[in-house]
Amino acid sequence: MMNEQLTLTQEWDKTFPKSEKVNHSKVTFHNRYGITLAADMYVPKSAAGQLPAIAVCGPFGAVKEQAAGLYAQTMAERGFLTIAFDPSYTGESGGTPRYMASPDINTEDFMAAVDFLSVQDNVDPEKIGIIGICGWGGMALNAAALDTRIKATVASTMYDMTRVNANGYFDSEDSEEARYEKRKALCAQRIVDYKSGTYALGGGVVDPLPEDAPFFVKDYYDYYKTDRGYHPRSLNSNGGWNVTGCQSFMNMPILQYSQEIRKAVLIIHGEKAHSCYFSRDAFAKLTGNNKELMIIPGEVHTDLYDQVDVIPFDKLEAFFNEYLN
Repeated sequence: MMNEQLTLTQEWDKTFPKSEKVNHSKVTFHNRYGITLAADMYVPKSAAGQLPAIAVCGPFGAVKEQAAGLYAQTMAERGFLTIAFDPSYTGESGGTPRYMASPDINTEDFMAAVDFLSVQDNVDPEKIGIIGICGWGGMALNAAALDTRIKATVASTMYDMTRVNANGYFDSEDSEEARYEKRKALCAQRIVDYKSGTYALGGGVVDPLPEDAPFFVKDYYDYYKTDRGYHPRSLNSNGGWNVTGCQSFMNMPILQYSQEIRKAVLIIHGEKAHSCYFSRDAFAKLTGNNKELMIIPGEVHTDLYDQVDVIPFDKLEAFFNEYLN
């Protein structure tokens, strides 16, 4: 099997400080589409024998040097072997053209991470969980509905990218006519792109920030466009996605079979965050007595990306200890 050769940054270039409690290294693995994925691996320095493992990805448009890496490093401090990976077409991972996304391929990315963890000598293959942040929370639930090897899933600030692409923010474009006009505009853009030989970029975080921007837009700006969470490889910090790169999300609802997840699921969200209804609706579909919805009081969203005093790491540790041990 031929896989891409990636050139990975070796110096520490995260948005969070390096922990002295874990060993960090860069690793690569491939998915079933032949795309090589780049990841940071975090291993507790006190580790011995086979460990429970967690794969982390997200938010949508972010890179492993941001929130995913912070989650992974912190959970490694608490005794888990973890990886934070860049999804296909993003960050240091392979895949061309760049800045694309796919509900199928990006779900496969999570499953490929489980493949990789399952064959590591220091990982117990029967004790593997995943964490999806924001847009990758929906991907994590989709992966958990497919992959019976995933024993526990956390979706933090769960965001359904297929629903927002099809229905708009707050379901404000949930009509056949609105979807038709959106499809029409995207198809017209494809012709423009084909003629020019380039791909128009869009989405991401608005810059400059309008004075009348709603809270959630200001919240994203405060994270991705400032020193707090800015990273040069992050699409949310720099320009956004290929405009037509998410087109297939409109027709492929990723939570279609989430009610069939038999393993443990924990969904976390801010009480007044703008997309909290995604988490509540997703949780309502889940069945069984090992599913839990945790609502954090207040208007928090990106606080759950990097604020260690807000992210309920004690809860995450207890959850994974219960279902991976």
